[in-house]
Amino acid sequence: MEKSQENKIADFLFEIGTMRKLPRMHQQMFLTQDLSDNIATHSYRVAMIAWFLAKMEKVDPYKTVMMAMLHDAGEIRSGDHNYVHKKYIKVYEDEIAEDQFGDLPFDDFLEMNKEYEKRVSKEAIVAKDADLIDQILLLKEYVQQGNTEAQIWLRGKGSLNKNIQYNSLKTVSGKKLGREIIYCKVSKWWENIWTSKNR
Repeated sequence: MEKSQENKIADFLFEIGTMRKLPRMHQQMFLTQDLSDNIATHSYRVAMIAWFLAKMEKVDPYKTVMMAMLHDAGEIRSGDHNYVHKKYIKVYEDEIAEDQFGDLPFDDFLEMNKEYEKRVSKEAIVAKDADLIDQILLLKEYVQQGNTEAQIWLRGKGSLNKNIQYNSLKTVSGKKLGREIIYCKVSKWWENIWTSKNR
C-alpha cells in the first residue's frame, strides 16, 4: 500500500527527531563528554549562523538556512565521524540522501542537499561556512572551560593561521565573523544585562 503524503512527512519528522540522540564524535578527540552537543543542537546553531551570513553576503537566506538545517541529516543513518574515523569509514552520502529525501512528497530537500554537496552556489558555500563557524564557536566554548586540546585546535601555536576551520572559510563575511569569534570573550553577551536582584 502506497504511503500517504502525510505519512511520509510524519516518518521523516520522527527520523529528524533522532538527531537529538546523536552525539558528535569530536568529543573523543577533545577528551570530553558534552551531552548538550549533538547533531540537532549543532544544526540549529549552524542554521542561525547561516541566516546572518546569507544576509551579510546578500544571498537567499531561506535556501541557505534550509541547507544548514539539513547539512548533517545524513548522519542519522551513517553516524558522525571525527577525523580519525574518516580515515577508515566510507559513507555512501548520495545513497543516504536519495533514500532519506527521495521518497518525500516534495523534492526540495533532495535538490538542496545535492546543491549543498556540490558547493557551487553561493548559498551552499555560505551554509558550509556556517558549519565551520559553529565548530569555531564550540572550540572557543571548550577553551573557556579549560580544555587544552580544544585550545590547540582553536589557536595552534598562538596563530590564527593554524585554525583548520578558519582557513577553510570561503566568504569575506565568514572570515570576519570567524576572526571575531576567535578573539572575542565568550561571556561578553551577558556582561551588561546581569543583575543580582529580581524585578
